[in-house]
Amino acid sequence: MHKLEFPPEKFGTLLGRAPGNVAIYSSHYPSVDPGEHPDRDSFRSFLDGVYMGYKWQCVEFARRWLYVNHGYVFDDVAMAYDIFALHHVTRLADNQLLPLHSFLNGSPRSPQVGCLLIWEEGGEFEVTGHVAIVTEVLADRVRFAEQNLEHCKLPDNQTWSRELPLSRTAEGGYHIQSGFSDSHVLGWVIQTADTRHAEKTGPAQPQLYRLNSRLAPRRGQHLQPWLDMGDGAEAAFVRAMHGHRLTEALDEAEQYRYFRMSETAEHELRRATNELHLMFMHATQAVLHDDNLLLRFNIPVSLWPRLRKSWENRRGQIITGRFDFAVSQRGIKVYEYNADSASCYMEAGRVQGKWARHFGVSEGEDPGAGLTAELVDAWAASGVQGVLHIMQDENNEETYHAEYIRAAAEAAGLSCRIIMGVSELGWNDKGEIVDGEGVPILFVWKTWAWETALEQIRAECEADDTRPPLRTGADAGKAPRLVDVLLRPEVMVYEPFWTLIPSNKAMLPLLWKIFPNHPYLLNSQYELTGDFDRRGYVTKPIAGRCGFNISLFDKNDNLLKETRGGFNRQDQIYQRLWKLPRIDGYRTQVCTFAVRGRYAGSCVRVDKSLIITGDSELLPLRIVEDAELVAE
Repeated sequence: MHKLEFPPEKFGTLLGRAPGNVAIYSSHYPSVDPGEHPDRDSFRSFLDGVYMGYKWQCVEFARRWLYVNHGYVFDDVAMAYDIFALHHVTRLADNQLLPLHSFLNGSPRSPQVGCLLIWEEGGEFEVTGHVAIVTEVLADRVRFAEQNLEHCKLPDNQTWSRELPLSRTAEGGYHIQSGFSDSHVLGWVIQTADTRHAEKTGPAQPQLYRLNSRLAPRRGQHLQPWLDMGDGAEAAFVRAMHGHRLTEALDEAEQYRYFRMSETAEHELRRATNELHLMFMHATQAVLHDDNLLLRFNIPVSLWPRLRKSWENRRGQIITGRFDFAVSQRGIKVYEYNADSASCYMEAGRVQGKWARHFGVSEGEDPGAGLTAELVDAWAASGVQGVLHIMQDENNEETYHAEYIRAAAEAAGLSCRIIMGVSELGWNDKGEIVDGEGVPILFVWKTWAWETALEQIRAECEADDTRPPLRTGADAGKAPRLVDVLLRPEVMVYEPFWTLIPSNKAMLPLLWKIFPNHPYLLNSQYELTGDFDRRGYVTKPIAGRCGFNISLFDKNDNLLKETRGGFNRQDQIYQRLWKLPRIDGYRTQVCTFAVRGRYAGSCVRVDKSLIITGDSELLPLRIVEDAELVAE
């Protein structure tokens, strides 16, 4: 059976029901009533408050079917065929990640009822691919339910949309005919822990993961102002850079340099960002339910109840974080997740785009073009009421980040005030901490890391204390400290207290244990093992920042590079050595931003040395078509 030869039903018409009484709707978009669907948001499909997808696409149906019948959903994908590369689904009852495995058409592992049948992009399915749910597997055919192909009602009592021939190959595999001459079935995806005959994911075309750099045409642009001094964030950036420069340290010629990355590589980074966020959240849950694991994170015991309460109450109330990746022909590897107090928002979300326009670089796309809009949406959904106090240290870099975040929050309709340091803080007669104008501080976004507040706690309390030493309004003559603000129960801080856990490097060995040999992860351990001795390794302080106190060793235990800083007394973890690629003399690291746990943009940081630090440079990144990159 191929296509039904009937006139299409109006968009949203019930076409039939799949097993589990799951509705199948018409997605005939030419018949959409603008009055019923006036904007893009009206097309978003939710069930029990869980986002299913875009009405009434094939992906929406597949996710909704799995949710209704099994209680789990797969991650958001850009295209239907991207499902083939997913590794996990999320069981919503307990937020557990369950393994997904993919099997190519022709695999010795047969399709099964409830699996996801995936078509490759092209032909009938243009650039998107297609997904359906297998409902019956017979000796010579498979039946499946789907949306967004036929817009016709199913015959009475039929619970499947189409059926296709199933045959055995000479090698004993199972092969499904596509149903269309210009498309083919990629394979099927099964929720199972059984990896026999499963595909190993990795770069299909390694050359597309090789970044390169170019120089913009030199016409003296670097001598001309190109940032808006009337804008608070941009003016602060100019002051920090000592001029209209993207970077302070590099010479004149390098002010024209930019990097290029393929659409395929960015696509994979989007997928990696989304999946890794879920993996870090899964591991955070494990840490907060196991005292022995939590001990690894060197957080005062007195704060454990508060940490667990933060997770229970504010698990979904994050704004943004940053992943750091090595991207090369060897694949994509994540170094860490800066979920607490990341940086580079301003450079990625605004400056690199303005640089490209001023320097006349029109090729490709700006990978940070959507970051600001995503942040605005995040703040609009944050639940902030009253004034959002943006707290920063007296630092030029923190100033432009604070101004950038303020602009995004104000665009979301919030009232904001920046506080530099803590000297203006005081108490009112209700025992509340107030700013210099007497406004109670109840909602905070901070540039400080949570670790800064913890240092105050460690200095003042014993390990077995049950209460952290917080000052109150009753402490006559004692000014509020940072910790008094951030850990007050009535103060809602972004990012929440629990982000201490995914930001801590002690998370990395746990992730490797939970997801061994995951393609995005590097082998990480709490103790030095023989495997590292054979390949080289890196030592990292568990709560370090800005690339401080990191040491790199080769396979012979020779020190390759080290950085100094204030984290040398911390516990360390060991991570497999995976050098950043060298591109035109720069070691290059790609950073991606997750807003509300979803990919929202990227940028590139570079250094002449092997380690990216707080002093490393950020140069513009452009996303170009695959063919353009390969042609170099």
